[in-house]
Amino acid sequence: MPLNVDSTLALANRFAVHIESYDLGSWTQVQGLDVQWKMAEYRAGDAGNDRWFFPGFTEYTPIKLTRAACSESAVVRKWLSSNSFKMKAQTGNIVLMDPSNQPVVEWNLRRLIPVKWSIAGFEAGQSKVALETLELQHLGFLDDDQA
Repeated sequence: MPLNVDSTLALANRFAVHIESYDLGSWTQVQGLDVQWKMAEYRAGDAGNDRWFFPGFTEYTPIKLTRAACSESAVVRKWLSSNSFKMKAQTGNIVLMDPSNQPVVEWNLRRLIPVKWSIAGFEAGQSKVALETLELQHLGFLDDDQA
């Protein structure tokens, strides 16, 4: 039985993903929700060993979503098809949900585009769930571009 938004079997948390008008459903694993600040260093020639650090630019890791393939995978395929040759940056969000489907925290993603989609190989002789993986590139989730 595939896990969907209403399944609570053995899950502590899940992630709901929405990209513009597409509800990509519930995902069991999200990797890459992080941010890093690259620092610019300045060293004066007459200040001995002193250095000054200034914020450089903000860097976001691509996001990797993973879940068991399910009926919601058809929505992902439809979204990917709409972006295949006419790719444009979109907005989206990822919401961390608790086991009772209540939102815990939300990340609003800017200039989001798909990078890669894959599904694990199928083998009828094994009792494994086929895992779907979606990778997304984005410009960030912080409000650092707001004036």
